[in-house]
Amino acid sequence: MTCKHFGTCGSCGLYNYSYEEQLAQKKSRVSTLLHPFYPQELALFDSPDSHYRARAEFRIWHDGDRCDYAMGNSTKDGAINISECPKVIEPIEKRMWKLLDMINASQEVLKKKLFAVEFLATTTDECLITMLYHRKLDDEWSGEAKVLESALNCKVMGRSRKQKVLLSDEFVTEKLDIDGKTVTYVQYESGFTQPNPVVNVKMIEWAITQVKTVGHGDFLEAYCGLGNFTLPLSYYFDKVLATEISKSSIKAALENCVLNGVENITFARLSAQEMTEALGKERTFNRLNHIDLEAYSFSTVLVDPPRAGLDDASRRLISTIENIIYISCNPETLARDLETLCKTHKVVDAALFDQFPHTTHVESGVFLQIL
Repeated sequence: MTCKHFGTCGSCGLYNYSYEEQLAQKKSRVSTLLHPFYPQELALFDSPDSHYRARAEFRIWHDGDRCDYAMGNSTKDGAINISECPKVIEPIEKRMWKLLDMINASQEVLKKKLFAVEFLATTTDECLITMLYHRKLDDEWSGEAKVLESALNCKVMGRSRKQKVLLSDEFVTEKLDIDGKTVTYVQYESGFTQPNPVVNVKMIEWAITQVKTVGHGDFLEAYCGLGNFTLPLSYYFDKVLATEISKSSIKAALENCVLNGVENITFARLSAQEMTEALGKERTFNRLNHIDLEAYSFSTVLVDPPRAGLDDASRRLISTIENIIYISCNPETLARDLETLCKTHKVVDAALFDQFPHTTHVESGVFLQIL
């Protein structure tokens, strides 16, 4: 990928290296951290080096009567205006510049106190555009936004403080081909989604490869989100219990079960700590009144925690389960957690997933089996 803003935009920090050199650096870093637990060669799953990001947010910079997209600068002390962004997938790219032209061609309705625009798109060319304002939105704005929807063949919504204006839907519907099956995901504007759909499929298929070696029991998942891993992995287990704290993600996950005809998953709105307390019989929750926890015999658990990694209680809980799939967005905290987990388990497979080309961020995955 080449971009005229390399070196000044703070979004892509590894612009001085070829994509192959970036991958080598990332692999060396993760391999070094995981070497005490997995000295073998890491599996490496690369990304398209351009047009890979299905979710993006841009600030809006006002200069007189003109608006431009802006990104934080490389020195972290301001912003720069941009006129291209080749990392976004084509359904975003083909709409974002026409949108900007239409905003600038409008009078004040679309541009007044507009401070950011968010894009959420799918590989099947659906796109949701969220326009964020520092003012209350009225019927005149809705009328202009409906023109945008028609012209851009997309969905548009507006947000301001304590206000959400929906013109049609607040979601897109993604369809991914995963391990020979088409999996459908409703993705809401306010919920978490994996940003790189190509690498996301590779992550899920890697996890499927691991669970195919298990072949029995029930499946437990923490931080399940909208069911990204849950749905395709559910086919390989008898029963599934998946937990997530976000109401909007649980809503999407339940809808996704219906869309895919999956009936063996039960979702519970619990944080990781609450899940640990419930399964450890330390606390009871009204939210679990309809769930018989005693009916589950977990053979496998999947965790995909935030950058801080797992807390002590969660590490203790999953250490009691035979097979562990750990997806990590921070190899440092992954290595820290493995110091505990490898007292009871051994790492039998490990992989690196390059969700974020041209940045130092990296996703990793390890599969552990009990000693």
